[in-house]
Amino acid sequence: MSFAPATAYAESSLSQAPALFERSDAYLAASAERDAVRGELRLELDLRHAGRRSVVLRYEIQGEASLPVLFVAGGISAHRHLAPSRAYPEGGWWETQVGRGRALDPSRHRLLAFDWLGADGALDAALDPADQADAIAALLDALRIERLEAFVGYSYGAMVGLQFAARHPQRVGALVSISGTHRAHPYAAAWRALQRRAVALGALQCDESQGLALARELAVLSYRTPEEFAERFGAAQVRDGRVRVDAEDYLDHCGAKYVARTPTTAFLRLSESIDLQQVDPSLIRVPVTVVAVSEDRLIPLSESYDLVERLRGETRLRVLRSIYGHDACLKEAGDIDTILREALADCTQAAA
Repeated sequence: MSFAPATAYAESSLSQAPALFERSDAYLAASAERDAVRGELRLELDLRHAGRRSVVLRYEIQGEASLPVLFVAGGISAHRHLAPSRAYPEGGWWETQVGRGRALDPSRHRLLAFDWLGADGALDAALDPADQADAIAALLDALRIERLEAFVGYSYGAMVGLQFAARHPQRVGALVSISGTHRAHPYAAAWRALQRRAVALGALQCDESQGLALARELAVLSYRTPEEFAERFGAAQVRDGRVRVDAEDYLDHCGAKYVARTPTTAFLRLSESIDLQQVDPSLIRVPVTVVAVSEDRLIPLSESYDLVERLRGETRLRVLRSIYGHDACLKEAGDIDTILREALADCTQAAA
């Protein structure tokens, strides 16, 4: 997806905070006039496995500056554009939950999101979810946001949210963790390792895009469930002398769509990043709503139970049943809406 030029731009390192804050005035002025603002922040960040690197954070905010702030983060394919606005009317990745009258309402909350470190493919280095959490803290500093009312994370975003709550507890009031836990499950990590091998095989045949497409198709199979495929697809057929199963057209579409918008390096590094997830839940003392899906093959229900048992703050567990498995957050709009409204209402009461 292409984005319009940044509305506000800040360039500095963490050791040059005054200059960084001064340049954020451009954002503050613009946000008073528009319903959504985009910007870029360039800084030096110490990465856990790759040392000090120059990085660019690309963010978008919807909602007035006087409103309590929510940080919203999705899977590794998600980005800073959550939903359409007057300023940026193109479709967003979570339109079912973001917008006027929806659970994440920019007339009631200031919604902040960013493109993941490495999402542009320019940063070819090992990225830890903890690095993403530290980048978010640096972004909050630049935008003069002392504290989030809540961090709402799904999939990889939930993993980063747990890291953020552990590493920057004073910066967040509550966490909603949807389909993401404190560690990468070995079964899920094996799925992702095979996806990365598919990319490598494509590169060996001088067709990296085909390898990336195949990796995405394998990923889709891991997100969804046999029950959904049984409902959606029929028997195999013979076409032009070869057998083609009914789901192949759908998978090919998913692969082609992903290749068109995702740099190969971005996929590889962010896929690896999921597998690096390790955070001690006992370090997290803010209220956490954990949302699990019983059919999710990437985040087994046992992992969510373990997370809930080890968290040290007020904790609530919500378990959904869905044929969409790991993608339930994107497909079960009604259930997710109810959970988000409940969690955010608790945040409002706690702040009152």
